Amino acid sequence: MKFRLATIVVGLMLNSAASGQNIKLEITGREVWKPVTLTIIGPMVNPNADPNPFRDCRLTVIFENGGDRILVPGYLGGDLNWHAHLLPDRPGIWSYEVNFRSGPDIALSDDLNAGQPLTGDGLKGTHTVIANNQQTPGLLRYVGGRYLQFAGNNKYFIKAGADSPENFLAYEGFANTKPNHKYYGHRVDLILGPQERYTSITNICSVASYFAKVGVNSMYMLTMNVDGDGKDVWPWIKPDVRDRFDTKKLSQWNDVFKFMNDRGVALHIVTQEQENDQLLDNGELGPLRKLYYRELIARFAHHPMLFWNLGEENTNTTAQQKAFAEYIRKLDPYDHPIVIHTFPNQKQKVYQPLLGFDGIDGPSLQIHDMKDTHAQTLEWINKSAEAGRPWVVCLDEIGPANTGVKPDAVDPDHDDVRRYALWGNLMAGGAGVEWYFGYKYPNNDLNCEDFRSRENMWKQTKITVDFFQQHLPFVDMQSHDELTAAKDDYCFALVGEVYAVYLPPRRTTSLTLPVGRFSVKWFDPRQGGKLQSGSIRSLDGPGELPLGDPPADVDRDWVVLIERDQP
Repeated sequence: MKFRLATIVVGLMLNSAASGQNIKLEITGREVWKPVTLTIIGPMVNPNADPNPFRDCRLTVIFENGGDRILVPGYLGGDLNWHAHLLPDRPGIWSYEVNFRSGPDIALSDDLNAGQPLTGDGLKGTHTVIANNQQTPGLLRYVGGRYLQFAGNNKYFIKAGADSPENFLAYEGFANTKPNHKYYGHRVDLILGPQERYTSITNICSVASYFAKVGVNSMYMLTMNVDGDGKDVWPWIKPDVRDRFDTKKLSQWNDVFKFMNDRGVALHIVTQEQENDQLLDNGELGPLRKLYYRELIARFAHHPMLFWNLGEENTNTTAQQKAFAEYIRKLDPYDHPIVIHTFPNQKQKVYQPLLGFDGIDGPSLQIHDMKDTHAQTLEWINKSAEAGRPWVVCLDEIGPANTGVKPDAVDPDHDDVRRYALWGNLMAGGAGVEWYFGYKYPNNDLNCEDFRSRENMWKQTKITVDFFQQHLPFVDMQSHDELTAAKDDYCFALVGEVYAVYLPPRRTTSLTLPVGRFSVKWFDPRQGGKLQSGSIRSLDGPGELPLGDPPADVDRDWVVLIERDQP
């Protein structure tokens, strides 16, 4: 059966120009690193129609500028019109061409000539994009090293995120969703911009406002857990109807995702929970899985701060994992980072065969004993570098599963988490952390309503990330624990220039330095603040030289910053 959209007069917005075909088309947005949305407006399309508008219709818009060609998949929106989002990386005149086709399972085909043309197919035009004067960070991307980098301002990203609740999207304000989260307590945190108006999604947006205040810059969230712990998140009209998508719900998700990105919170999209590994196509890259990935990419890939995770505690085969990653990589026009999570005792089984594979940009580490964080971060940094594709190694879940990061009311100082997990990852060259909340405590991995329950941990994480961003050329530094005399500290260095040494409580140490004079400053990883002077203010190399004592509180942990004096 051939589909047709009603033919109505072309309507264009802003300063776009299009060839004359009888279809109404709108283009909104015009700034670099801000979404430009092309909308084809027609009569209402019933998501339950037959043929299936998700499988049997396919919108792709081809954008071009400066010889670069970007194929952007489109989708049927909550307003029941068709949309495609360009995330432009440069100002200038962008041309576009609409590819709008119909046919059985056309959405699964990458042949632009497959199927039959729908009204609007072949529509061409141009749209002018202007520079963004707000110094927007831009697309967060993998650039071949240990850290993700923003394409707009070239700054590097260190993750300071929340791993719980994994069913973050099981929110009462979303259509067709079990109301397991309400987030009422965060209503006081909501700060809206002048053009922002939200009603049903106000409380979940309030969480993002709180995150922005305390420095949380990433949120881990399942988009599908039909089976598993929560059984409360899916993108479809029903959990057992897996080729028809809930356009209203997904539009609401998109609004929340925009709100989060606008406040500097990245989207860690975890595409399935372990119990769902075989749910789509018996674990293969079949039609239902391809459609699922296409819908996620078409609807959400235009958000600049996003990374795809192939699955929590994933048990698919290596061949399946590679097929998933290759398909996402091919379809995602913005090449977002792709990572994978696994059980603590299956890292060798899962990660070793993926080393050097260009579809994976890093592991999403789950570690049962946080004391192993430093060694395991180093292990996968070194192994991936040796394989020729350095990984971005983040710590996304610490155990035991019943504990994780305890509430402040139980563990107000979080000394062990700070020492072994937070500083353990970053001083190995890791790219950051997300904090998991164990099921033994209130506000846990399934029922967390109040993120203030771990506010002290958010503050300490921000203190640490700020130290790295403000005082260290961390992209050029590496772990050099061998340069200190102590066996239980961490040393991170650009040898000959800058050294950071994390000292556990009641420790002092010496550091092997080359020829030259070096300044010595101390930093409080618990409270932050300015750099301070200790008992020794400078060192003259070469040799193994004592770092002295901290300014105060010798029974607490400290960080020593040693920098070569500039002539």
